[in-house]
Amino acid sequence: MSRKRTENDTESGSGTATPVDRFGFLKQEHASKARTTTTSSSTDQDREERKVRKWRKMIGVGGSDWKHYVRRKPNIVKRRIRKGIPDCLRGLVWQLISGSRDLLLMNPGVYEQLVIYETSASELDIIRDISRTFPSHVFFQKRHGPGQRSLYNVLKAYSVYDRDVGYVQGMGFIAGLLLLYMSEEDAFWLLVALLKGAVHAPMEGLYHAGLPLVQQYLFQLESLVKELIPKLGEHFTQEMINPSMYASQWFITVFSYSFPFPLALRIWDVFLSEGVKIVFKVGLALLKYCQDELVKLPFEKLIHALKTFPEDAMNPDTLLPLAYPIKVSKRLEELKVDYEKTIAKPVQP
Repeated sequence: MSRKRTENDTESGSGTATPVDRFGFLKQEHASKARTTTTSSSTDQDREERKVRKWRKMIGVGGSDWKHYVRRKPNIVKRRIRKGIPDCLRGLVWQLISGSRDLLLMNPGVYEQLVIYETSASELDIIRDISRTFPSHVFFQKRHGPGQRSLYNVLKAYSVYDRDVGYVQGMGFIAGLLLLYMSEEDAFWLLVALLKGAVHAPMEGLYHAGLPLVQQYLFQLESLVKELIPKLGEHFTQEMINPSMYASQWFITVFSYSFPFPLALRIWDVFLSEGVKIVFKVGLALLKYCQDELVKLPFEKLIHALKTFPEDAMNPDTLLPLAYPIKVSKRLEELKVDYEKTIAKPVQP
């Protein structure tokens, strides 16, 4: 499914003209300027065209050269992904770097079977939540329209495919984001690749009962804030702020729920390539960038500020270069061991 739309696209239930940004979000429903676009100069367009040509050469026709190129020049691939995948190639590249393309090819007909012939205990929950997923995007706006139907199909299929996980509300934003860049079947297998761990560690624990992986990530994040941003960590302790109050959605939806779309896309480029550590890096970079203001705020204002970051902090070209150098891999492993020891301790009577 092609998601590309122009500034002049019009699509609404009433048939009246509705201006949308280049990603398909309704302009008038966004107070923030972060999703709006300005007219590109010819220099910007030339630069983007050169970038697309480099990427096309790197991936080959339909991704035929991708694995060979990654083996030969992994550092170049990593650098280019961090600079941002061209939007016109994003859907294909996401499938290649996540391992979902291989899953699709190995399981012909499985998605159709799940959608058409199986029933799910989560169907009513999915229907209830559908309209809450990217409600200001033209693809998902129309009730029972093609976007909502596709989203329902993907979530229903996954809830049947993995009945232990079933369906959890945050999954809608991930599936919705994927559907803006690929077909239903492709989006389904990418969801499988993420949750089952085709390339990186499985993420299904984000959605199991009790959200065990979310609890682990929040424990790790709290420790990293205290270690890497001690002044802010101390202020959080004084004001009794813990990561569950502001960061749960960062992990459950990988920033697709509340972050400006251009920033979320750039994070997802790296997330699919490098794994969940980019979520920690971005979160830490964001807190550090805003530290001077956050340490001045009392509890109520702090909670608000941690959910409404300033526009300049949400600029991908500002935030991501601050996030990439942060070293977290080794410490995350150590903190995972610490967390496992903590939850294994018997409860004191």
